[in-house]
This record gives sequence, C-alpha cells and structure tokens, in this order.
Amino acid sequence: MLCKIEPMKAGIVGLPNVGKSTLFNCLSNAKAQSANFPFCTIEPNIGVVNVPDPRLKKLESLVQPQRVVPATVEIVDIAGLVKGASKGEGLGNQFLGNIRETDAILHVLRCFDNDNVVHVDASVDPIRDKETIDMELQLKDLETVEKRLEKVGRSARTGNKEAQKEASALERLKKGLESGTSVRAIGFEEDDYREFVAPLQLITDKPVLYVCNVDEQAATTGNAYVDRVREAVAGEQAEVLVLAVATEADINELETFEERQLFLEDLGLDEPGSSKLIRSAYSLLNLQTYFTAGEKEVRAWTIPVGSSAPQAAGVIHTDFEKGFIRAEVISYDDYIRYGSEAKVREAGKMRVEGKEYIVQDGDVMHFRFNV
Repeated sequence: MLCKIEPMKAGIVGLPNVGKSTLFNCLSNAKAQSANFPFCTIEPNIGVVNVPDPRLKKLESLVQPQRVVPATVEIVDIAGLVKGASKGEGLGNQFLGNIRETDAILHVLRCFDNDNVVHVDASVDPIRDKETIDMELQLKDLETVEKRLEKVGRSARTGNKEAQKEASALERLKKGLESGTSVRAIGFEEDDYREFVAPLQLITDKPVLYVCNVDEQAATTGNAYVDRVREAVAGEQAEVLVLAVATEADINELETFEERQLFLEDLGLDEPGSSKLIRSAYSLLNLQTYFTAGEKEVRAWTIPVGSSAPQAAGVIHTDFEKGFIRAEVISYDDYIRYGSEAKVREAGKMRVEGKEYIVQDGDVMHFRFNV
C-alpha cells in the first residue's frame, strides 16, 4: 500500500503581541500583518520556508547544475491566545483548532523590556506567559481525555481487560494534566504510549521549541529572562532558542548579502538566528534530507526520519514508489571526498540498496523503477 507523505507543519504560538508575526515574516518573507495591538493575526498565515543547508552549496559547486532546489518546511503563524481560550475566550476555539492541525510548536516568549510595545498583561514575565498558554492547552487536552475516559470507562467496568488497560493510561493522563503537566512530560512506556496516548493527538504531546524573543543587546548572550525560561522548561526535553526578532527583521530588510553579513558580524553572529530556527523546526518535526544530483538539478528532498527507500522515491513521484526496483546510494561525505559521482563509482563507494533500506540524512540517491 502506498502511503503519501504529507507536508509537516510547525505552528508559531504565543500570547498576542510577543513578536510571532514579525518572526513569521523573517522566516517566510510572506509579510503577514504585524502591529502593536492584540489579535492582529486572525486567520493563520502559512509560509513555505527554505531550509538553509550548507551541504546543498557544496554539491552545487561540484555538480554545477542548471538549478538548485532547497528542502522546505511549512511554518504557520497562529492567532495570539489569551487566558480563557479553552472556554472560547478571545479567538480561543479557532486558535486551538489551528494548533491541533500542526505537528510541532514554536512557542514565542517575550524576553525583552520595551515600554513602547504593549503587553496584554501589562508587564514582562515569560514564565507567567508560558504558564498561561500551557494551562489553556492542557485544559483542552483534559477535555479530550475526559471524553475518552467516559467512553472507555463503561467497557472497563464490565471487566474488559483491554479497556481497563486504556482507562489506566487515561487516568494517568488526566492526573498529569490536572496537576499542570503537559502530556510530553508525563512519560509512558512505549507500548502504552503508541496504543493509548498517540491516537488522541493531544496538543501538549506535540514537540515544542521555546523561542525567547530578546532585544539586540541580548542576541548572542541571552538575559535573565532567558535564564528563567531555561530553568522552567528543564523537565520538558525542549530546546530553547534565543532570537532578537526585531533585529532579524532589520537584517531581512537589507538588500545585499554583503550588507547582511556585515550587520551579523557587528552583532557577533555567524548567521541569522532565523536560519538556526528553521533548522531546529525541521529537526523538531523529525524530518531529514536526501539529495538528488545531476546536470539539470541538485535538489534537497524532505522525508520523515526512518523512511524507506521506496517511500523516499515516492516523494519525487508516486510512480517511483509503485515501480521501485532499487536505489543507488552515495553517502554525502563520500560524494564530497571523491568530488563526483563517476569517481565515487570508481572507488566502489556507490551502494545498491533494496526496498528495506532506511534512508540516511544526506544520502545522494538515484532511483531505478519500472511502471
């Protein structure tokens, strides 16, 4: 059976007015509306963002193709959430519906002081802001768990062993959520998680990256607000990224690559923070890249980690998956070491892989197929 790989999406969330839309514009150049008042974003904006990958440049320099196509990731800018969203306050129901459709969360926290930028709670406190959003998401998940528990509980009471097992997992979820713990931090045995937790598609089970929005002075070192965030999320196995979003927007406005590089050097940065964020989002979504390289095109293709060779082929065209015969595979390091496909072949470093092969990040691949 063919299984189409759907695009994975990361959603930018946070309280109103913390810099979400400005960040989205930096990432996607889509120019979402951005202003100094709450609920500026109502409908979610979706941007298809190129994933910065230095390997693509190296392959381009060796192959000299007619064109180069980078990998992409979808980023969604979702309306700001307020206290009471789980009960429909503000744009609550819409926000929660939009976030449910994403695969990972980029949670933007305001970590800078600026009297000219309004805060919905009138003061800067990233931990309070984080807890506000966490609580609303947890309440929505609790609603889902309680509905399921009500249904399963009836079967469990009749002595159904499988239902009793599920009810036990659901009770544990309920207890964790009621105590203010997100699902991703509760911890389940692999089998229980796969069977009872994953199918619920709970919002706080999604992987999260915390983006601390700082001012220019804190772009490289962070600040006391960032330190507090790191401490608060220590138990979540979540990455924390420091980003001066307004500064990134300024860099974005510069016309030439040289101007942007000079600006970055003045700040002590080797690349825009937005590039790090895009790569982090890609990794958060459990995605990886393989390449095709020829005279017409060098291209990066996006697949979930753990994809088989036929599944990877299917990303190019479903016929490639249907009629898959074999894959000719060169590791990226070998391609760079020997300098061309011909020299890799001569060195005996090209591998022929079948249907069971699990594609590795950076593989350079040719597919043989017959339809």
